[in-house]
Amino acid sequence: MKLGLLIYGSLDTLSGGYLYDRMLVDYLRAQGDTVEIISLPWRNYAAHLTDNFYNVIASAAKQSPSGGKFDVLIQDELNHPSLIAANRRPHPYPIISLIHHLRCSELRPKWQNDFYRIIERKYLHSVDGFIFNSQTTKGVVNGLMDHGKPSVVAFPPTDRFGEAISEEEIITRAEKLPLHILFLGNVMERKGLHTLLQALTILHPSSFILDIVGSLTTDPTYAKQMQDFVMVNGLSSVVHFHGSLNNQPLIEKLKAAHILVVPSSYEGFGIVYLEGMGFGLPAIGTTLGAASEVIEDGVTGFLIQPGDAHSLATKLQGMNERRDLLIQMSIAARSRYKRQPTWNQTASEIRDFLQSFLS
Repeated sequence: MKLGLLIYGSLDTLSGGYLYDRMLVDYLRAQGDTVEIISLPWRNYAAHLTDNFYNVIASAAKQSPSGGKFDVLIQDELNHPSLIAANRRPHPYPIISLIHHLRCSELRPKWQNDFYRIIERKYLHSVDGFIFNSQTTKGVVNGLMDHGKPSVVAFPPTDRFGEAISEEEIITRAEKLPLHILFLGNVMERKGLHTLLQALTILHPSSFILDIVGSLTTDPTYAKQMQDFVMVNGLSSVVHFHGSLNNQPLIEKLKAAHILVVPSSYEGFGIVYLEGMGFGLPAIGTTLGAASEVIEDGVTGFLIQPGDAHSLATKLQGMNERRDLLIQMSIAARSRYKRQPTWNQTASEIRDFLQSFLS
């Protein structure tokens, strides 16, 4: 197959969504398919909407080796504000939207989400089919529009680290003090770092260490607010910002931690929860979005209401005081990870789905 993948910015961007896109490209190329990346520049939402005044796909595709001659064009739904008018123009190939989550599903004032919902609905009507990363995302789209378009649910890649840790290592690690907490995600408001930091002000500083791994440049204003919060509240000796990490440095942080906490206001799936479970880390997420597809409350982690710092503090204190419970949940988390389909299985389903548009 000759495929195009349309994204904003670089495919090497460190986030769960871009990891999905990147590994999908690697898989398809390994099967002998040609995949060309069409990159549109990152700007703000209003500027992206102005792309609809011209055929942004045609203009960008001219720069590709094939000149835009694809069998199928895949679009990361993140690019939706740029593509509505271009998708409605005649095109010689089916357009498939790869949806990690809808912008209008995020936690924000209703009037803003009402606006985003109008734009996203127009975009969703302009494509020929969908790749969903979770049943939750599929349900949100189906609730937004009665489409009847072909689709596939293909869970994200969570097995890139393989067999990361043994049960014996999990048990030995659980005995170590203090409680080692890991936050893994870009430092932006939706990921909920402020909720975690607020929870830590309730606990005794000697009872925990927090490692924050994620980009400090995605939302620099918010990142600075979080760094200032740590300073003002006397947490600098126990809270450490590491910026983005990948491969071995990231593996070391995952192996060192006892628990993963990413209290996002919304996740379309939450690759990070399952990746942490591969290292035997119980996960704490929130009740909004698809975290509940991964985290079984009270078994492999906990689900709290978005922004509920007091409940989060209670969960963390309980895990610190009950190391037997920590071990039990850590082993359950690892078992949950091992039940997840492999990436090759789900990527194969995506490829079969794409090929169905050629017949």
